[in-house]
Amino acid sequence: MMLYKLNMKLLTTAFLAVLSVTIVHAGQLGSRMQSVEKLLQTSSAAQQIKGSDNHAAKDKHSQAVNLYQQARQADSSGNEQQAADLLKQATMTMFEATRMIEKDASFLAKDLRDFESRKQSVQALCTAYENIAKEKGMTSKEEDELHAFVHQRVDRAVALKDDNRVKEGRKMLDEAYVAAKVAIEHIRGGETLVRSLNFANSEEEYHYEIDRNDTHRMLVDVLLKEKIEQNNSARAMVDKFLGKADELRKQADSQASDGEYENAVTTLEQSTKEIVRAIRSAGIYIPG
Repeated sequence: MMLYKLNMKLLTTAFLAVLSVTIVHAGQLGSRMQSVEKLLQTSSAAQQIKGSDNHAAKDKHSQAVNLYQQARQADSSGNEQQAADLLKQATMTMFEATRMIEKDASFLAKDLRDFESRKQSVQALCTAYENIAKEKGMTSKEEDELHAFVHQRVDRAVALKDDNRVKEGRKMLDEAYVAAKVAIEHIRGGETLVRSLNFANSEEEYHYEIDRNDTHRMLVDVLLKEKIEQNNSARAMVDKFLGKADELRKQADSQASDGEYENAVTTLEQSTKEIVRAIRSAGIYIPG
């Protein structure tokens, strides 16, 4: 909200500058020239543009500065009206550059809101995990590696956000979210948890298993990439289990297409088990 108010103030400043050079009477051009120079060089808007990564806004700013220099030349030649017109163009161009920065600020505010929302979701899952672990009397040594992975990703996400790399940080939080979901399922007993849920019908349970299968597969992408990147034997073992998981997933999809949802659910559960085996084969401990 603060960013938004700041940029609205900058836009208002630029707009007032535009109005101030619409009509120039004799003797007023000098003060208008100084006002536009301040707008282009030392104003808050100018500083934000110079410090931004928005190349389009910087180009607009450069165009505005060039128009201002032309206005000074026209003034030196005694052509006050031409100088006034050029000052107006310079201010309008600066106004466009400022609007670009305001748009960036709006997107950044949204990205920050999304970041904080996802972070809160991950923290809620972590709290749930820790409560369940406490109920089960688990010690820190018994906690699976996913729990540590989640906290590592959150810490990296916050560091990236503090470095103004919010989108990269959000990606880290998404990875932490996936890992936290899987960690909670397995600490609660995996398939036992699934069987305790009440589904209206087999089709509803099938869609639940689809989401569960997809979540485990996403975890492989974020969790094992670094583990198997330089370990050919580990990669071969992981690929073996994932190949089997993919075959079972296709079989389940085919069964569902034929309306055989009960069989599809069983096949999907087998597919997910193969994905878990793939993760464990890479040395990542998952309970359940």
